[in-house]
Amino acid sequence: MKYASQYLQSAVTIIESYNGDIPLATFLKNFFSANKKFGSKDRKYIAQLCFAYFRLGHAAKEMPVADAIKKQLLLSNQGSDWQALFDDSSIPEVSLDTVFPFSNELSNGIDKEAFITNHFIQPDVFLRIRPGREEKMMNALQQAGIGFHAMSTNTLAVSAGTKLDGVAQVNKDYVIQDYSSQQVGELLKKVKGERLKNEAEIVPSSLHPSPSTSIWDCCAASGGKSILAKDILGNVDITVSDIRESILQNLQKRFKEAGIFNYKSIICDLSKKTDPRFQIENYDLVICDAPCSGSGTWARTPEQLYFFKKERIAAFQKLQQQIILNTINTVKPGGFYLYITCSAFKKENEEQTNFIQANSALRLVEQQIINGYTVHADTMFAALFKNS
Repeated sequence: MKYASQYLQSAVTIIESYNGDIPLATFLKNFFSANKKFGSKDRKYIAQLCFAYFRLGHAAKEMPVADAIKKQLLLSNQGSDWQALFDDSSIPEVSLDTVFPFSNELSNGIDKEAFITNHFIQPDVFLRIRPGREEKMMNALQQAGIGFHAMSTNTLAVSAGTKLDGVAQVNKDYVIQDYSSQQVGELLKKVKGERLKNEAEIVPSSLHPSPSTSIWDCCAASGGKSILAKDILGNVDITVSDIRESILQNLQKRFKEAGIFNYKSIICDLSKKTDPRFQIENYDLVICDAPCSGSGTWARTPEQLYFFKKERIAAFQKLQQQIILNTINTVKPGGFYLYITCSAFKKENEEQTNFIQANSALRLVEQQIINGYTVHADTMFAALFKNS
């Protein structure tokens, strides 16, 4: 590569001026906006090297920035693309425990080596095709010349950085949703099965319309889980809430694109039961996609791994427990509580499952670690409870 050394020096300069206060992708965008001399190819390669540094996790702190970048390029098998950067000087070895010094905190069932080495590679982007849109979406991708891998009939993987603008209609025809996040739908199918079973026992005639499922997506963010629940459960009555007004504005736009218009939206702080906007109602399904460390997604945002401190795990655990206590009693008899994190830490996962059972009458139906590192996706945790 002709300008490899210059790209490396630019990356070093950027990394040394970055403190983690904003996402690295945003910082790079701002940097390049202020430095117009870099062309599109320059920006691409420099950004790649910046992300390479942070992909080495905490091990990057123990060596010069340039050496850390080079080491990560070797670990991710990208060294051949950057041969001009390598000379006869040796680059020290690193241990996985140095890259990810929190392995003792990992949930049961996570392969430590596979999970940590997954941080060296940028995960794929996953598309969930919405019901009835499969043929249209496949044709659109083929016509645009976009390569994809079909994970299932309605889940496709494309390479990170793939331009999807103008390819079908986002949120209407497909949603961008990580593969592991989509797997939470298997637990929603269990909810649907239980409700259909109960309806068959109570309603003897098919002439009676099925009642809607009342859902509270209590930490809704941009509404991805609500759209998934809508697609699986069908007739739903949705309430969404979040502490951030701006994120609910994004949700409103996304719901409109997805064709969801009849819903209730609330801005509230669920860690404080005294919040005047917080009103307890009863729901058939409460989805608690709790704020968490995000440790299962750090392959996408490696700078978060680099700057993360262990004591924050306990802080997230406490916040989650406050939210849990203020939401577990809103499930109707026979209803369900779905607890989700994008964390790989047991304090945010299995220990919270135990906390929920110790502080409510909810019965655990199933819990699972979704090991996305096997398919270049995020790692997540989900636990489904029933109010029996």
